[in-house]
Amino acid sequence: MASCAGLALCGQALVVRGGSRFLATSTASRDVQRLAVPRAPGTRGITLDRTLDSDDDVPFTYDCSTAEKKSQENKGTVVRRCTALTFTASEEKLLVADKSGDVYSFSVSDPQGCGRLELGHLSMLLDVAVSPDDRYVLTADRDEKIRVSWAAAPHSIESFCLGHAEFVSRILVLPDHPELLLSSSGDCTLRLWEYRSGRELHCCHLTSLREPEEPWGDKRSAASRIAYWGQESCVALLCDCIPVVYIFQLDARRQQLAYRQQLAFQHRVWDVAFEEGRGLWVLQDCREAPLVLCRPVGGRWQAVPENAALEKVSAHLQGNWAMLEGLAGVDAGFSGLYKATFDNVTAYLRKKEERLQKRRQQNPPPGPNGQAKKMKPEEASLRCSS
Repeated sequence: MASCAGLALCGQALVVRGGSRFLATSTASRDVQRLAVPRAPGTRGITLDRTLDSDDDVPFTYDCSTAEKKSQENKGTVVRRCTALTFTASEEKLLVADKSGDVYSFSVSDPQGCGRLELGHLSMLLDVAVSPDDRYVLTADRDEKIRVSWAAAPHSIESFCLGHAEFVSRILVLPDHPELLLSSSGDCTLRLWEYRSGRELHCCHLTSLREPEEPWGDKRSAASRIAYWGQESCVALLCDCIPVVYIFQLDARRQQLAYRQQLAFQHRVWDVAFEEGRGLWVLQDCREAPLVLCRPVGGRWQAVPENAALEKVSAHLQGNWAMLEGLAGVDAGFSGLYKATFDNVTAYLRKKEERLQKRRQQNPPPGPNGQAKKMKPEEASLRCSS
């Protein structure tokens, strides 16, 4: 299965998912655009080629770095706004998760075919993934659940991965360890699962990794991207609205995650992705240097100097910067998904006590002969002052 590269900018604006041959995009409208992109030998991946304005709210068109062959554009429609996209391992179908909690499948070979409803949740879906053998569809929702369903019969549920205390923002099945799943949540944790049984193997609390003097030290944040590099068994975790990328090491034998370091940046980070043989690409909100390439040097990850590949891709982004600008300062799509608690009991008890105090003052308790004891004016004034 070809590894997928993803791009999410301002969660409500653009969702992109690419495989070895295809690229799928979805805008804030209800349209899904699929493009058949043949990959020529020697090409390194999918890069932005051009932008087109249209009237159907799908303004972005993407192509391979070799644009000799024309892309095949196909459109589908989902009922509600798309929140996540992924291709099946065979790349025969495109799975689309939407805001209402449903997952639709679109055939890649049938451009005019309608979407088919595969499964549904009772709450908003935030991510969808497929096992490398195409046997299971994994979905993450706002109600803290990860569901593992059979792809051939989605109504049959294999297991639930339960343990998160907030919405599950991202999930990732590890390609070289197909039985393992990574998940992140608004509870500031990164968890490792054996998803077929629903068993939690390891949990990393991100709040314990932050320094007290950091400006975002006490800020709630959910992961907007989980990236995995099989060459070094590295996991990169990007949290929304925080210019930091956390690096973890996967110990598959012990089934644990070990924290290695964090990469800090001066600008807001939009997305991260690993490329085999190169390292970690970081897309940031800086027109002068939109991309940063990081590699492990002496056991520590650090940015590498400018090279031809970095300059070429950066030039493409700078030439289409109008598409990306304006996203700085926009709140991430996760900010409105946290649980809201309302403590009206304390206010009720306080008002109740005030009413009782007022009633005692108006109706003093009876004296020893059964009659209400009248207080002298000076006693009343002393009691009120106390």
